[in-house]
Amino acid sequence: MGKAIVCAAWLGALAASALAQEKGPSPPSPDSQYRLGPDSLPQEGVPKGEIRGPYTLPSQAYPGTQHTYWVYVPAQYDPAAPAALMVFQDGQAFKDEKGDMRAQNVMDNLIYRREIPVMIGVFINPGRRPDQPEPTPRNWGDRDTNRPTEYNSLDDRYARVITEELTPALRKDFAISDDPEMHGIGGSSSGAIAAFTVAWERPDHFRKVLSNVGSFVDLRGGHVYPEKVMEADKKPIRVYLCDGRNDNRGLRGGKYDEKRDWFLQNVRLMKALTQKGYDVNYAWGMNGHGQKFGGAILPDMMRWLWRDGPVSTDPNDAVERGFRPPAAKKE
Repeated sequence: MGKAIVCAAWLGALAASALAQEKGPSPPSPDSQYRLGPDSLPQEGVPKGEIRGPYTLPSQAYPGTQHTYWVYVPAQYDPAAPAALMVFQDGQAFKDEKGDMRAQNVMDNLIYRREIPVMIGVFINPGRRPDQPEPTPRNWGDRDTNRPTEYNSLDDRYARVITEELTPALRKDFAISDDPEMHGIGGSSSGAIAAFTVAWERPDHFRKVLSNVGSFVDLRGGHVYPEKVMEADKKPIRVYLCDGRNDNRGLRGGKYDEKRDWFLQNVRLMKALTQKGYDVNYAWGMNGHGQKFGGAILPDMMRWLWRDGPVSTDPNDAVERGFRPPAAKKE
């Protein structure tokens, strides 16, 4: 009896092995080719900025909730020279020192090399009630914070959080440029559509948008943005879209819903922006729904968005031809 059981087990294993060989090896992960480059890592000799916080911002736009945020202050920040501003949604993910974005390292390196202007960076989390948990790199808060309502709704309430609540709070402590061309905003997934909505609703405040795997889908009507772009007067905003062919593709239960196809809807938005004459750039990778590809190209996205900074072409301008040193400390 024992020999029969062993024999049956052996035959079962042999059959499973044969079946696996028939199917062939498993395909590589869609994210397998994307890794952080040197621009996303600390570099020797590059002055390191400081991340201050966390701070708590009570919300009037969403009564009863509050937003946690951190502020990146570059080593080159000088209160006498108003800085640019870059706001990242899902701040905990963008500043995660072991995460896929590591935006503070990108800003350190690019500011030092004069590839982007000196800027204050803000990492803001979605709103939550005081009794709700703070979002983390593993739990971005869709199930237990105000994130779905704030980020996916096509209204101006979240834009009010950024322009009427966050920005005035920042101005109390930092000198920030009044020029909307010097204000950028970005995010991933629902944080990306939220960033787009802020600029769409308030182009007088924000004109640069960084979108990674943006949720321009029918979570709360976001799939209509291509039509909104075509119908509305052109707005003075610049947009970089990043997504992947293996993002969520709208296949559920054997049925296809194009309104829930992340890649399709990103491509549709890109085409609408292009047709309308917007300053738009985009990159389509093989990635799934996440930040692997976006993190790998974040330095390029930032360089493109901020490419119009003032430049001196004087060959004798030793300051322009040198790296940006830390701001002089005042006695």
